[in-house]
Amino acid sequence: MPKLSILLCLLGLTACNHEQATNRSLTFWCSNNAGEIAFAKNFTDQWQKQRPDKPLHYQPIPEGQSSEEIILASVVGKTTPDIYANMWQGSVEMYAKANVLIPLDTLTGFREFIMARCDSAVIREITSSDGHIYQVPWKVNPIMLVSNTLAMNDLNNAQPPYTYTKYLNAGRQFTQDKNGDGYVDQWLGYTEVKAIWYERLFNFYPLYLAASNGAPLIVNNRGRPSRAAFNNQYAVEVFRFLQTLYKDGYFAKERLSATRDPFLAKRIASQFTGPWTVGFLEKFKDPGFEYGTYAMPVPDNHRGPAYTYGDPKNIVIFNTCRDPQAAWEFVKTLVDKPGDLQLMELTGQFPRRKNVDTDPYFASFLTKNPRLLPFAKQARYIKGVDNSEVIVEVFDIISQEYEACVIFNKKTPEAAIADAAKAVDVLLMSERVKE
Repeated sequence: MPKLSILLCLLGLTACNHEQATNRSLTFWCSNNAGEIAFAKNFTDQWQKQRPDKPLHYQPIPEGQSSEEIILASVVGKTTPDIYANMWQGSVEMYAKANVLIPLDTLTGFREFIMARCDSAVIREITSSDGHIYQVPWKVNPIMLVSNTLAMNDLNNAQPPYTYTKYLNAGRQFTQDKNGDGYVDQWLGYTEVKAIWYERLFNFYPLYLAASNGAPLIVNNRGRPSRAAFNNQYAVEVFRFLQTLYKDGYFAKERLSATRDPFLAKRIASQFTGPWTVGFLEKFKDPGFEYGTYAMPVPDNHRGPAYTYGDPKNIVIFNTCRDPQAAWEFVKTLVDKPGDLQLMELTGQFPRRKNVDTDPYFASFLTKNPRLLPFAKQARYIKGVDNSEVIVEVFDIISQEYEACVIFNKKTPEAAIADAAKAVDVLLMSERVKE
């Protein structure tokens, strides 16, 4: 968001008096969607009954342009909650370096708990550059390809699992002008074309992770400057693949905001999306409409599982908290197995814990919700974003080149990726100089 907007927002806030803070109960902010509000209420009520000596209340995060904006304003104004459950993983490093988060690995029982919940790869991913852990891995929404199976299965050499060639073959056959007015009105798919950094989390980035077996965008070498790590064949081929989808007209460039969802209206045959879409599709699909969920398309010579972006949201404790150990004891109730199961039941989202798809504790839920099983299996092969306080700026740079190459076909994939990598190197070097 513009810096001026941040400034105006911050000017309206006043700092919290420290003496008042020491007398208040613990405050827990949750997301403002209905499922997570119900989740927060349930566990707050449970805590109040079990620990009346440690009063705690919850509230949805205050309304604003975005939750990120509200959190930033509360940090500067020293009005942060004690606990916040919905922190985008990419924001944590910035706040950690600003010294506004509690290093959770300094709290009793944290490290043992987190090692039992998460595998070593996740623990490495959430560990800050200073060696501490400032976030509890909480929930994920793996980005996958959802397709109209009746439409796609009728095509030649275009069945899942999808390689670039198969997916382009599907586009060649499915895209057409159905009403004969000279304009295409049925496409293979649609993904947001706006050059806004976070939109790349749902097209370029999951495809890059799938192609590269989960490779990073940035390499952080201890004692040496960080550098861009995506000037490689995987990023180039992802740009080329997406560029072809637009250049050949298989993906719509216009916003498909008709009266009905374009996927359910059969105007598009596929979409890149997460498990949140399942409840919507089940509620509004026509009788006989069938869809399947598959891994993201990969290069033709790809071997091994296809990784994707997990869209992780985590839990943090701010350093304004008067009782971090009590806050952690409460957070543990949110992320133990009963907490994770309730998260799944109330929101359809997945906990970031190992073996969700095979753990008997969650088997009944997945049996009752078979449409979510592909996402549970994909949760074994997901990544967040790299730990960098400038990761938003990195995605912004990539997004500018994405627009020039993929959408407007003004640059080759090789040139666009090379230029993005150079700009990211300059950015990272400038951050190094500031330190």
